[in-house]
Amino acid sequence: MMYAQVIVDIAHESVDRVFTYRVPEGMTLQAGMRVRVPFGPRQKEGCVLGFSDQADLEESKIKSVIAPLEDYPALLPHMLELAREIAHNTHCPLAEALRLMLPAEMRGGRVRVKTETVARLTVSGPALEDALAGCRNARRRRLLLELLSDGEQPVAELNKLVKDARTGLNDLCKRGYAELFEREILRSPYPDTLPQAPDPVLTEEQRQVLADLLPAVTRGKGAFLLHGVTGSGKSEVFIRAVRQCLKQGKGAIVLVPEIVLTPQMVTWFRARFGDVAAVLHSRLSAGERFDEWRRIRLGHARVVIGARSAVFAPVDGLGLIVCDEEHESSYQSEHFPQYDARQIAESRCKRENAALVLASATPSILSFARMERGDFTLLEMRSRVHHRPLPQVTVVDMREELRLGNKDVFSGELTSRLDECIRAGRQAMLFINRRGYAQFVNCRACGEAIRCPNCDVSMTYHEVDRSLHCHWCGHVTPMPAACPNCGSAYIRTCGVGTQRVEQEVRRRWPDTGVIRMDVDTTGDKNAYMRLLSAFRAREAQVLVGTQMIAKGLDFPEVTLVGAVLADTSLNMPDYRAPERTFQLLTQVAGRAGRAEHPGQVVIQTYMPEHYAIRAAAAQDYRSFYHMEFDRRKRDLYPPFTMMARLLCTARDMETAEGVSIELLEEMRRFVKETPSLQRRVLFMRQDDAPLAHLRGYYRAQVLVKLLEHPDSRAAVEYMQALSGREWPCDVVLEINPASMA
Repeated sequence: MMYAQVIVDIAHESVDRVFTYRVPEGMTLQAGMRVRVPFGPRQKEGCVLGFSDQADLEESKIKSVIAPLEDYPALLPHMLELAREIAHNTHCPLAEALRLMLPAEMRGGRVRVKTETVARLTVSGPALEDALAGCRNARRRRLLLELLSDGEQPVAELNKLVKDARTGLNDLCKRGYAELFEREILRSPYPDTLPQAPDPVLTEEQRQVLADLLPAVTRGKGAFLLHGVTGSGKSEVFIRAVRQCLKQGKGAIVLVPEIVLTPQMVTWFRARFGDVAAVLHSRLSAGERFDEWRRIRLGHARVVIGARSAVFAPVDGLGLIVCDEEHESSYQSEHFPQYDARQIAESRCKRENAALVLASATPSILSFARMERGDFTLLEMRSRVHHRPLPQVTVVDMREELRLGNKDVFSGELTSRLDECIRAGRQAMLFINRRGYAQFVNCRACGEAIRCPNCDVSMTYHEVDRSLHCHWCGHVTPMPAACPNCGSAYIRTCGVGTQRVEQEVRRRWPDTGVIRMDVDTTGDKNAYMRLLSAFRAREAQVLVGTQMIAKGLDFPEVTLVGAVLADTSLNMPDYRAPERTFQLLTQVAGRAGRAEHPGQVVIQTYMPEHYAIRAAAAQDYRSFYHMEFDRRKRDLYPPFTMMARLLCTARDMETAEGVSIELLEEMRRFVKETPSLQRRVLFMRQDDAPLAHLRGYYRAQVLVKLLEHPDSRAAVEYMQALSGREWPCDVVLEINPASMA
């Protein structure tokens, strides 16, 4: 008798264990297969983790597996191991970790294989000639036979060509001339076949980098940090490394931080590798995501391009994972169970004998520090392709503009450069990392800003619908005629957003096409591709956008980039604000002058003396890294320390605060009882989260700052255990979270 060890798809601590089921005679199962099993009075889905020939339960109490859900293991052995690792590290139920690795719609059978009815002949040669001869007076049957003689035909297509084709086909089937069958059809996100693109000539730096990288890909071992300036040709390095994988019969995953970059990367890879490339990201329809996942799992697609979740793609025989723009915080998931796609990639590569490449023009401080420690091998590309110069950068002090009486969105310098660019027929990109028209609305009488009722934030004014929007919870309310606080009619909009910049361009250059890219304009499934394709086709000369236009995009005709307000990210209450500002400005500047025309960049700022802005203007990563590294060492920020917090979320503030106070007492007691921790914990405190009210929930936290040291692991493990206990509200542990809000 064979027994299956099954984890049931219920994400709850009370059932977070393996259940034993009998494998019925004649049923073939493998580890990693999804199955339907009886569970109490219901039937539930589950995943087979392993088998045994003995059970430590009475035979009468053991139920049988009802049926497998697929005829192949949905989860490969190494993915089962990865799920166990995630469950252990995040203290989540194993079922929750397993869900990360499957299209959500597979659960509960919400998406299925799509099929079409197809007709084909069962006769050929003389038998077909006899059949045609017997149809002299049956034109429909004869026409159908002639069409089918060219090969299999979907019935839907035959219906378009032959009136009442189904009746004729049924007649042919009865006579034994044809048969009908169901054939799977794939829902492809990119159905068009691209012409094969030739390989460009490699630069000397690309050849040098590949000389180090390709042997590691062949060995299936090695972790690299690829630091290349914008426009140096990093994508071509990825393509050649992926080709090496395919030559060895291995697969590859290429991660990009923003969905907006995925179509461009997919286009490049499909033009070089054809249908062997698949794509995974959240903007696909349920059917497209399911079909792409199946193509990967069944080995029909060996190259995967996608956003964060694509790190879980079921590639069998993995040879390479690339994390492009590795510095981006979007690689870190804030949903439970939390994970960092870069860490998952590193874990998979070690487990599956694959090479890892983290690539960026502005590597994260942590990654560069790990490289200096020896965790990664540094690969550098210091020059642009064809030795094109980096763009000329001008920093404009907006305080001086105000002194001269210019209160407009654009400085005199940016206005002049835009004039020149538009007259020359070139393209420009204007970057501001705030959507909407105005950052907030306040009252001149009482000074109060209009705030969201669900969140502890000011609401943003949108000119398009003349309403106030909360960019955290989505709450929308009409622009009031008077101040809700004091009733004064003297309310005004303050600050600048993408809508205001777009409006200003249209006002100053009315005959110039403008495209705006932000969350508001890219809500539709294919909006990203449509807007970017329109700009590439020169249907507009100016592209206005948030950080989604700041990285990775390649437009040969863009010669001017304007950072309308460079201080937006610099003023965030986060120790990483200088790093993010430097990265954003350097990346957006890199969009200019990527072809034969030289590029220009104008950075508008109220803090021109700040080291992050000065280093970005000079495109000097090493200088910035050393200044930021020294600051973090002096002020004891990561990577020298670890910021950990227990975030409590409840419908009322009293509950959130009460739980957080209790958690702080637990932590104080544990540290007091653990002498080795007393020198590693720098501080512990309980207070409201920076956004104390968010999406209708109240938030309190216990913030702990620890020295980066092996002894500190005990505190983290205890915090993990605390977060896994039953509390009157949700408690989540965050380690160096992407956002401290």
